[in-house]
Amino acid sequence: MIPLANFQRQNLNKKESHEENFRLLLAVGQGDATAFRLLYAQFQIPVYNTALGYLQNEQDAEEIVQEVFININNNAAKFKGNAAVNTWIYRITVNKCLDVLRKRKRNSWLIFFSEPTTAYAPTTFNHPGVLLENKEAAQVLFKIIQTLPDNQKTAFILSYIEGLPRQEVADIMAVSLKAVEALLQRGKASLRKKLDKHYPNRRKK
Repeated sequence: MIPLANFQRQNLNKKESHEENFRLLLAVGQGDATAFRLLYAQFQIPVYNTALGYLQNEQDAEEIVQEVFININNNAAKFKGNAAVNTWIYRITVNKCLDVLRKRKRNSWLIFFSEPTTAYAPTTFNHPGVLLENKEAAQVLFKIIQTLPDNQKTAFILSYIEGLPRQEVADIMAVSLKAVEALLQRGKASLRKKLDKHYPNRRKK
């Protein structure tokens, strides 16, 4: 159990962080290049890691980082403060990643009309949250995560890959906490079935 004093201190630190992010974003909206660099330094890694979890391709994840921060720079002046800055940035990231995945799906029919070398195929990638000894198993898991519906995929990636608190995931997805828990339960059940097919003997060990 967290001591009350520590809990209050954590909440205060979180509030101060949100307020500082808001001040930075306001400054970005006024053309402050230093504020933009500070915001980039704070969120570049979370944006990249999230994009990598979705796209499973390092180059694509880097492109998402660029697109997200261009979007931030272009829209900072319009930010109304209806959500925390980090929530807003994660939403931009998630939406851009889902757009890329939908585009890949729409274009997948091209595989039947093009040379095999031109078709999209996920490359080997290293996610910072995966230990080297778990790399092979993690790549199988990431591949199976791609088969989940978008909402289950988002809940799973943000909760289990990025390690965000459930309430923050709910805020990013603009759904209730209960809805996030339900998405995670359905997602885990689906992943478990598909992992059992991939590793038929894994539960016998």
